[in-house]
Amino acid sequence: MTSSHPQLAAINAALATVMDPELGRPITELKMVGDIVIDDPGQVSVTLLLTTSVCPLQERFTSDVEQAVMTVAGVNTVDVKVAIMDDEQRSQLRDQLGGASAARPIPFAAEDNHTRVIAIASGKGGVGKSSITVNLAVALAGLGQRVGIIDADVYGHSTPDLLGVPEGEGPTMIEGMNLIVPVEVAGIKLMSIGMMKPSRDQVVAWRGPVVDRAINQFLADVYWGELDYLLLDLPPGTGDIAIGLGQKLPKAEVIVVTTPQQAATEVAERAGTMAGMLHQPVLGVIENMSYLDYTCPDCGKTHRINLFGSGGGSAVAASLSERLGYTVPLLAQLPLEQAFRVAGDQGHPATKDPQGSPVAQVITGLAGRLVAQGSPTN
Repeated sequence: MTSSHPQLAAINAALATVMDPELGRPITELKMVGDIVIDDPGQVSVTLLLTTSVCPLQERFTSDVEQAVMTVAGVNTVDVKVAIMDDEQRSQLRDQLGGASAARPIPFAAEDNHTRVIAIASGKGGVGKSSITVNLAVALAGLGQRVGIIDADVYGHSTPDLLGVPEGEGPTMIEGMNLIVPVEVAGIKLMSIGMMKPSRDQVVAWRGPVVDRAINQFLADVYWGELDYLLLDLPPGTGDIAIGLGQKLPKAEVIVVTTPQQAATEVAERAGTMAGMLHQPVLGVIENMSYLDYTCPDCGKTHRINLFGSGGGSAVAASLSERLGYTVPLLAQLPLEQAFRVAGDQGHPATKDPQGSPVAQVITGLAGRLVAQGSPTN
């Protein structure tokens, strides 16, 4: 490195603007810059240190470095040389990003961690829990929040499809570091078993201990960076995954999703009761498929139809309030809406553009209230 050259400080400052797109941090901070050689007149050579020789972002890194250094006054040409980190350099980077895998703790369980963890739970499947999780995450991101999703519904994973993740796209393993970089889509960082299978139609046939290890890996071995919110799309019911996550994430809060009919509300109460047993605060209840607004072609008027009955969400909220000893509010009632369903099927969450969707508007309003009220656990 040409340590005394007058351009060196400006070149380092320019390199500090180059971000690792997966880790979201400057390459200078990640110690990815090696030798800088400055030859007069205006010729600069920069050595870029990568973790692997098959880095898929090598061309992007090279281009970004060239463009950044060329902004420095007096620089005429930039030659970027690529080298591979040695074991010691990779070890230092691994420690900087989160420590060795064998001893890596779950960051969201630490007392000084300020990420708000919200688990979206339901008593039974088919109530729209995943759609609500994804759209709430997108709405939070639209409010400037840094958001991650863990698709903990290992056997019924659907978040990749709902977010429009192309088949074949998945998380990145940083070679030699035992760190995983999540997929980022629609401003959301996402981890799901659905992106780690050879094909989307492959069945996940894992027993409890294997699933628990996978969920722990999502929590501890994924480089999430700084998050304001981590949403957990839980599997329906009160099984091993819900219990395990409750033990791993003692500060997590829970939102219970139900539909109005009695068959759904009775099992939804169990999901909220389980949260109470794990000492997780229940933020409230969302009643999905609450009603259908139908415009009559004969009279031209809009009629509200309660296809699945009414009052289920309020009943769950009242029952949980009595059982848990504090007020559990009914957070939202979401109508049945074809456009909302179509948006999910197309991998384009409705809360990206909520103006045309009543459901998306309600979820966006809920996101705003969550941000405004802050976390009761922090």
